Amino acid sequence: MSGDNFFSLWVYLSRTPLLWLSVTLIAYAVADRFSAATGRHPLANPVLHAVWMIALLLALSGTPYKTYFEGAQFVHFMLGPATVALALPLYQNRRVVARAIAPMLAALVAGSLTALVSAVTIVKLFGVPQTIIASIAPKSVTAGVAMGIASELGGDAALAAVLVILTGIFGAIIVTPLLTLFGIRDWRARGFAAGLASHGIGTARAFQVNSVAGTFAAIALALNALMTAIIVPPVLGYLLGR
Repeated sequence: MSGDNFFSLWVYLSRTPLLWLSVTLIAYAVADRFSAATGRHPLANPVLHAVWMIALLLALSGTPYKTYFEGAQFVHFMLGPATVALALPLYQNRRVVARAIAPMLAALVAGSLTALVSAVTIVKLFGVPQTIIASIAPKSVTAGVAMGIASELGGDAALAAVLVILTGIFGAIIVTPLLTLFGIRDWRARGFAAGLASHGIGTARAFQVNSVAGTFAAIALALNALMTAIIVPPVLGYLLGR
């Protein structure tokens, strides 16, 4: 195939939604194989490596994000059913969960407030505009919830989504070595911390390590989304002096 014909074919395919869906799935599959080959090392997080591979391809091909998302939105749609499916391991471990309900609620309140107050206080010290502050406040919850909260508070939903992903990737990378460093061995505590701090990406990491940890991470993900939606408006208003 000549160079001109290949370029013409690429231009055609690049505007076909199926291409970018395929690229997304292939990039993740490659990244996941790499992660498995490393024994699921934290730095080999498949989401992290799939993101930079896709971003590099978009940059090299000059493809706008809107064109890419027309194909990749099917994966975005499946986030909802995937989250609901987390109810299965929750049901399977319901007795373990019931015995830990009190410490979970205490950890939920402490973790939600810490994530919110620490992030807002730090960026406020640097004189960051309130639009960005409103976008970073819900960074520790799943993207759909964070985007809704940010929009209601006058923030940028797209920026909130980016911050959520960055938070999730960073949390998934450091959660295992950090908790090991502090000598935390209880899989319930480890999983709950992962889900609370780094939502879906941290939950996926927890399931890779241990099923009980994954179950508690899923619980933390869901509860933190609810808690954050409740506490962000009044706490953010207080911190900003509104």
